[in-house]
Amino acid sequence: MDKRKTWRDQEENLVQRWNAANERYRVAHAGNLATEVEAARAELETLRRQVARLKSEFSTGKRY
Repeated sequence: MDKRKTWRDQEENLVQRWNAANERYRVAHAGNLATEVEAARAELETLRRQVARLKSEFSTGKRY
């Protein structure tokens, strides 16, 4: 049970970070701020890899 709570907390943290990064990207893109757009895009790519890893762990049975 304790692992499930830890995993759930990790997933919720990832979702919050994803939403924040998307908002930063949207604001930077709307403001035409090239350096901030690139930084937000790089952060989103990192988060995409983390999501892919979690999905892989879930599908192989390492989570839940």
